[in-house]
Amino acid sequence: MFNPIENYIAPDNLFGLVKNTAPFLAPAFEKHPLPAGLRLIDAGHGAQGYLQVLNGWDRFTFTEESDIDAVREDYFAYCLACHHATVATYVPTDVDSKIRGLLWRQTRDRDSRRRLFDFALRSLNWSIDGISKRGTALTGGAPVSGHNGEQLSVLAGALGAFVKAADDEYAEHAANAIESELAREAAEFDFALAHKGCELDALRLAASLTHNVGDLDQGISFWPTQPTHDPPRARFGRLAHENTKPYNGNFQRAALLYKRAMSTEGHRNYPLRGVKALRRSADLLLPLGPFFDEWGGLVAVHSALSWEDRGEILAALVHGCRTIPNQRGYFRALHGMVDVLGGNLERVLRFTPARTRAEWKDPDLRRQLAVSRTSFESMMRKMAAAAATTVAR
Repeated sequence: MFNPIENYIAPDNLFGLVKNTAPFLAPAFEKHPLPAGLRLIDAGHGAQGYLQVLNGWDRFTFTEESDIDAVREDYFAYCLACHHATVATYVPTDVDSKIRGLLWRQTRDRDSRRRLFDFALRSLNWSIDGISKRGTALTGGAPVSGHNGEQLSVLAGALGAFVKAADDEYAEHAANAIESELAREAAEFDFALAHKGCELDALRLAASLTHNVGDLDQGISFWPTQPTHDPPRARFGRLAHENTKPYNGNFQRAALLYKRAMSTEGHRNYPLRGVKALRRSADLLLPLGPFFDEWGGLVAVHSALSWEDRGEILAALVHGCRTIPNQRGYFRALHGMVDVLGGNLERVLRFTPARTRAEWKDPDLRRQLAVSRTSFESMMRKMAAAAATTVAR
């Protein structure tokens, strides 16, 4: 049977992956149906628009007469919705290359490219409420989060495609969208650096900004190495590295702060990916590390978790402490669990492997767990202040 997306993950499989990593979204699907006859590329309006698009997983049928561009447009929309729903969960859907480059390369029709871009702009308004705990909002606008990096990478795919096609009008639209988002993030970071009491937020923003322009660079990596692409590459590429002139160098400053205070934390959290119990509730999504004390305390009491589940989580955290050098977040999560569990700690330990119970006695682990949240966050504030001073203008 003819299938213009046969080399990609099938939409029904993608929907299964979303349900697997974010089962807590199931009730929301019923509230956002995709109207009959509405194409996915034309859907997705509003803060929860991605849910409407996700409901279109069964709309993909093909015949020899199918419009190839139309199928790819709807598939692009579907991939964007899946990625938005899962990028801050424990197991994100792996569609990055499709939305950043491959589908843009395959779309040769001008109007079809423009429809992809119009949908990408629409997706900028999707909310991260209920699907991410990693947003930072200080100035009253939308939160800055890793979702913005994914959006930037898609806009970069659009810009590269429009420049290649000499579509100057839409190349300008794409460049303006990237510019607007980067300026917004740089301003949020400036605010955090300038205000006393925002040191931890400055660290969180440093992590988000650094990852976001890394995603932007990934989108740019799909561009051809042609002179036509040199001006936008000089404007938007390598902002966390040697390209210090744009945005007053704020992205390089964020990267330096991140490197000095946060880089050991990462953001993929592989040790927790296999713990399916953590996927039951949006409450259990991880915030930005290493600030996991509150999350650990929540794990200790959340009604969606059994004592056996808590044992599995504790074992995974101990494993992460052992296998990820210099990280602090998993120690903080364990501290939060222990602090709230109190006398129930032994009950949880009974549901852990013998190896975990032996490692629980490790002197370094015990030393790390003895540090209070107040002391830890005070240390991080001082580290942020010192690092921010050295990376100031």
